[in-house]
Amino acid sequence: MAEFTPMMKQYLSIKEDYKDTILMYRVGDFYEMFFDDAKLVSSVLDLVLTGKDCGKEERAPMCGVPFHSVDPYIARLVAKGYKVAICEQTEDPALAKGLVKREVIRIVTPGTVIESSMLDEAKNNYLCAAFHAEGKTGICFVDVSTGEVQLTELEESQNGERVINDLGRFTPREILVNAQAAKLKGLKSYCEKQEGTSLRVLKESGSLIAAGVWNNSIM
Repeated sequence: MAEFTPMMKQYLSIKEDYKDTILMYRVGDFYEMFFDDAKLVSSVLDLVLTGKDCGKEERAPMCGVPFHSVDPYIARLVAKGYKVAICEQTEDPALAKGLVKREVIRIVTPGTVIESSMLDEAKNNYLCAAFHAEGKTGICFVDVSTGEVQLTELEESQNGERVINDLGRFTPREILVNAQAAKLKGLKSYCEKQEGTSLRVLKESGSLIAAGVWNNSIM
């Protein structure tokens, strides 16, 4: 059975660590996306879906965007609630011996955008983190582009309604919660109604174990 080409093996190895993220893989003057990522991005951004020889009989679905004008494409993906991993060439291709080394240098999520070209200057771009344990909820809103932070601790009697009210006031683009906070009354319903808002469930250690995106444009 034919094997994948060395470059495609490298791509798939990197993608394995970013399964819930669109991987933009630098190839020369373009960031390329392959397989399911390519199908998704070509549909969302209305790009031409082509194919690339990957070593197998069937060509790998592929689409790409120019590296020098990638920001608008990332902005459109993030606006719809997607995460984007930027995989860059980490050595000069002219000096590389064999396959060019590549690695992910940044992950862009709806709440971590800092580029002015991707932001609406007329409003804040909040990231929300909520942690629920022993009947209390801690909820934090931060705009990483300005450094603004709002932090509140809620008693059990305030939890559900107050959290939803605060979400309505700050309208965060991204919400990170622990497993218990994910069960707060009205949270999922709120996210379903907010186009482009992503809700992600984290381990209490901070590493991502599950990601559910409730987004009218994705469902």
